[in-house]
Amino acid sequence: MVVMLIVEIINTREVLRKHLGPVGDRLVGSVLDHEAQVEKVVIEELEKAFKSFGIEANILSVEGMEIIGNRLEVPLKFRERRQVIP
Repeated sequence: MVVMLIVEIINTREVLRKHLGPVGDRLVGSVLDHEAQVEKVVIEELEKAFKSFGIEANILSVEGMEIIGNRLEVPLKFRERRQVIP
């Protein structure tokens, strides 16, 4: 059996502001990508925790997924798409 977890971090901007202080607050959104920065730290912490528990895992960062109500929407990016109707 495979177990998968999906974690949606919804307050990345606030987390980064809290850790950077007043000077960093001005950089959030203009110079710093708050989502990427928080994601990087979370992945590093997950990796450390998994190793300490002996958990073997693949940690994936997936762009474009969205949780809508109780559904997870995963858009597919097609290089080419054709509809054939005889």
